[in-house]
Amino acid sequence: MVILFNELDILVGWRLLKGTHTFFTTTKKFHNALQGEKVRLPESSKRIYLQEIERNSIMNHLHKHDLIVIHDPQPLAMVRYYPKKQPWLWRCHIDITHHDKAVWNFLRPFMKRYDGMIVSTEKYRQRELRIPQFVVSPSIDPLNLKNIRISQKVSRRLLSNNGIDLHKPILCQVSGFDKWKNPLGVVKIFELVKQRLDCQLVLIGDMATDDPEGSLMYNKIMKRVSGNKDIHVIAKRADMLVNALQRHSHAIIQNSIREGFGITVTEALYKETPVVAMNRGGIPLQVINNRTGFLVNSTSEGAKRCIQLIESDELRERLGKNGKEHVVKNFLITRNMLDYIRIFNHYINHSTS
Repeated sequence: MVILFNELDILVGWRLLKGTHTFFTTTKKFHNALQGEKVRLPESSKRIYLQEIERNSIMNHLHKHDLIVIHDPQPLAMVRYYPKKQPWLWRCHIDITHHDKAVWNFLRPFMKRYDGMIVSTEKYRQRELRIPQFVVSPSIDPLNLKNIRISQKVSRRLLSNNGIDLHKPILCQVSGFDKWKNPLGVVKIFELVKQRLDCQLVLIGDMATDDPEGSLMYNKIMKRVSGNKDIHVIAKRADMLVNALQRHSHAIIQNSIREGFGITVTEALYKETPVVAMNRGGIPLQVINNRTGFLVNSTSEGAKRCIQLIESDELRERLGKNGKEHVVKNFLITRNMLDYIRIFNHYINHSTS
């Protein structure tokens, strides 16, 4: 979006947050707590967080812009370190409907300094903040490497080079190695399916540098699936491989316990692959039950739906076509940009009038 905005002469920049391992350990606690986990947040962690945010504020010179958008809880407190001369908006990408009260109380004063808040679905609005709140669903870029059309030949080569059997049905989850994505639950779904049908499972995701828990979850998965030749765990950033997997899987699974939106769901639907997903967060905006995929509430139900999709070419094709149509109408980058332009106009016109 940054590139496209600039081509429209809307001068947009993007800044990256920097921090120590201890800082990211603390902000991961924020992430977990806002999604409902009870966490302990000592005063020392609060000090480390605020010190690193102050350092980032000094380095980023945000005071020179007409409007600032801060993404997610990590840089939330940056608003504290600037004399506000323009509107500041907080873009929250996660599900905050079950937040831990103690961490929420620490972060809420920063939230209330903002002039507006952007969330992914209506149910994430927080009336107690008493600031304007806008609903903007995330989107995909159909022209990037994850989503461009690739040939069967290229797809098959990518899959084969990564040890995936081209002759067995594929179930796949594309997600970071995060407990909220519940990859161990995906393994349980696969094991139930495997009792009925010969198939294989692929778990693919990269190690996020700001998620210290990722390697721990990866090690748990590897221990759990050790010796199972039909389970492939791929820990690397590989956009073209993800593209191939999302096109050739019989079902994409999204087994999240919490899910702000789930952009990998959008990607799979765009490629005409049905999604079997837990009925969580922003997923129901995309997975319309029995139309673009299946919403499930248990491991056994997830396995049942995966079996149906493996066994029925007609069902996969029907849901797949509906899924792509739904994404094209609702979740492409152009619609997302238009939503932002409307918000920009609201604040900039208001602030200059």
